[in-house]
Amino acid sequence: MRAMGRVEELRVRLLGRLPTFDSRRERLLGWLGPLLFAVIGGVLRFWRLDRPHQLVFDETYYVKQGVSMLRYGVEMRWTGDGEEVDPLFTAGTLDVFKTAEGDMVVHPPVGKWVIAAGEWLFGPTSSWGWRFAVALLGTLSILMIGRIARRLFASSFLGTAAAFLTAFEGHHFVHSRTALLDIILMFFALAAFGALLVDRDDYRRRLAAAVGSLPARGPDRLARLRYGPMIWWRPWRLVGALMLGLACGTKWSGLYFFAAFGLMSVLWDVGARRAVGVRHWLVTGLWRDGAWAFVTMTPVILATYLASFAGWFASDRGYARHWASEHPGEGVTWLPESLRSLLHYHHEALTFHNGLTSPHTYESNPWSWMIQSRPTSFFYEGKDASAVGCEVEKCSKAITSLGSVSIWWAATAALFVLLVAWAMRRDWRAGAILAGFVGGWLPWFALQHRTIFTFYTISFQPWVILAVVYLLALAMPPARSSALRRQVGYALIGGYALVVLANFAFFWPIWTAQVIPYEHWQWRMWFPSWV
Repeated sequence: MRAMGRVEELRVRLLGRLPTFDSRRERLLGWLGPLLFAVIGGVLRFWRLDRPHQLVFDETYYVKQGVSMLRYGVEMRWTGDGEEVDPLFTAGTLDVFKTAEGDMVVHPPVGKWVIAAGEWLFGPTSSWGWRFAVALLGTLSILMIGRIARRLFASSFLGTAAAFLTAFEGHHFVHSRTALLDIILMFFALAAFGALLVDRDDYRRRLAAAVGSLPARGPDRLARLRYGPMIWWRPWRLVGALMLGLACGTKWSGLYFFAAFGLMSVLWDVGARRAVGVRHWLVTGLWRDGAWAFVTMTPVILATYLASFAGWFASDRGYARHWASEHPGEGVTWLPESLRSLLHYHHEALTFHNGLTSPHTYESNPWSWMIQSRPTSFFYEGKDASAVGCEVEKCSKAITSLGSVSIWWAATAALFVLLVAWAMRRDWRAGAILAGFVGGWLPWFALQHRTIFTFYTISFQPWVILAVVYLLALAMPPARSSALRRQVGYALIGGYALVVLANFAFFWPIWTAQVIPYEHWQWRMWFPSWV
């Protein structure tokens, strides 16, 4: 009985949960709230998903590449440029590919296979099919972030708040309706974060059980607490590695999430060892847990990434597929020819990325991303009175990847709160949220010489939401607070929710390509940099 008491004491010390958190009522509420807003958000995202029946922004690449993946297993070049091919493609002419010439594309295949899945289900000529997969992942991510926030904050109310904010956040909404790679990267990075969060709790429960079963005192306890028990089997960490492999297989920037989340997970282990009284907690956590995390996660990520190129390995048409046989003695000669060719392909893609410095109308600097100073215009058409739906002299039809300022501006302020909470109070929740920013935003400061865009921020948008939820957690009245304190706290949270809804309703027309008077479009361009 005493051993069981020690285990429970350690478990509470490690997990810090309220006794009622895992009650049946709490578990039910923890699912119902996020699920409700996932359904509402899904309806909004799938509503008229096929409009416009035009390739929007970089859909010109990824939609056609998805069709090519289904037909040939790899990305093939197409005849002419986008202005020539896109009208034919959207009209149903799919024979636009040069079947003898693979295309040198600079992003790995996973995201294009995801888009291709929707095209396989609904047909490659269906604009619904083009966007189905990203809309599905966007909808699922609403549920995921709600569940992740519930676990992170030990609150079903805050989990529901996170799902609500995601459902009505404009950047997430636009990307959920546009067949680009970035929301796919976000989805897998978020899934990895969630898996590692579950791993944290599982590891701490098992560590508490292992330490709690030791003798209460004596030399044996002291000897075994010198370095502490080793928890070898970490299945949720492997799930996280699989998700990170899929993130890297979507865009190379997934590697930054691997670095940030891997370090985050190891620091959690270090903190757990310290909390249970391990003497050499820092050395053990960094070198034993850290090395084991690297040894177990890296092969899974690498294998997943290489598996994503299965179509390229199986094809004779892929770009540079036979480079090694055509260039004997070049490259890393000890590798098999197929891997040597793939490595050369990656070298060319890396050269392209580093040299991408061509000026673009909508390029932006990462310093301005959080305040949305230069949103990316995905689609714009001017209309006159003769156009369908335009009842005035001049109309606009636009899709602008603009984040909800009610959320992004609040998150900008929350960053300072998170930094203080992590540095001064050692709040692990603040550190976990900051890890998402480190993986998704921080690396771009080292790449300011490149042509980069604000729409890349969708990759770390979930942690923008969690940053705002952190502020809401501070505003929530404690359980034993006065009636006035509760009224004020919930009034602030409810008022903020209404502002978020009003923000969503106001910008809805420029997120969904509605035909509106040009003057109304101007009302929504608050700053000259938004035009």
